[in-house]
Amino acid sequence: MAALFRGSRNVLLRWTKHVDLAFVSSRSMASKTPVGFIGLGNMGTPMAKNLLKNGYPIIATDVFPESRKELQDTGAQVVDSPADVAEKADRIITMLPSSPNVIEVYTGPNGILKKVKKGTLLIDSSTIDPAVSREMALAAEKMGAVFMDAPVSGGVGAASLAKLTFMVGGVEEEYQAAQELLTCMGANVVYCGQVGTGQAAKICNNMLLAIGMIGTAETMNLGIRLGLDPKLLAKILNMSSGRCWSSDTYNPVPGVMEGVPSANNYQGGFGTTLMAKDLGLAQNTATNTKTPIPLGSLAHQIFRVMCSRGYANKDFSSVFQFLREEEGQ
Repeated sequence: MAALFRGSRNVLLRWTKHVDLAFVSSRSMASKTPVGFIGLGNMGTPMAKNLLKNGYPIIATDVFPESRKELQDTGAQVVDSPADVAEKADRIITMLPSSPNVIEVYTGPNGILKKVKKGTLLIDSSTIDPAVSREMALAAEKMGAVFMDAPVSGGVGAASLAKLTFMVGGVEEEYQAAQELLTCMGANVVYCGQVGTGQAAKICNNMLLAIGMIGTAETMNLGIRLGLDPKLLAKILNMSSGRCWSSDTYNPVPGVMEGVPSANNYQGGFGTTLMAKDLGLAQNTATNTKTPIPLGSLAHQIFRVMCSRGYANKDFSSVFQFLREEEGQ
């Protein structure tokens, strides 16, 4: 009889523990209020999916119906416009291609600021002109909302794995609230200072990335023409002082690495058009601050020429292919 009682008590304790855990879990989920997400492209979609995985209800929109449907199929609520998102969520993330897109989404006829609620936190992860970020922050402030810029580094792969790096600019008192969401999508979240400093950090990073990729492509091409096996050359570079991200993580030569755009005819990844756009931002800010960027300017010119030669929609590492084709002319 005593054994039967002990057995029943153990079952009851396990059941009670299970109920308690379920209650804590549901209460935790209930405490996560909806998050708006606008811009469901190559980067935005995996970012929004990672928020869903972390238990945040998502209210999303995009100009392309197929992008909206993909996220809707994973559990997000889809609405028609940025204004509709602002009506339903008091934390909104935007991930858009360029400055004009950001201006339209925030201040356009169906923009966020048409229906934004006071106290709403607006986080823009687009890569745009720092001056536009500051302009949006002022417009949001007039409506009682808070705008922060939080551009990312890491590419589509890092977005899918929630390993992005976020560079955040804005009111420091709001940083913790932004960090709560950004850590669901990234491995590193860095506070840079006032609004626009996140964009400044991103622009500087991408200028260096472009210069490094061109240098890696030139180096690999020269080595191949000198008779070196590309895999061997990459191995030597990556154990020597010439090692860089473009050589050891994102090599531009087909056949050297798996799982990178060069292994897939330069499809996916970070488009040449976007790199040219970011280098244009670097060029503009350098001109405004009277900062010499000779290599940055040359990189900008190279990627612009690539866009006019059929590389616009290919990954920016296709600069290797571009250089190879230039040999024959």
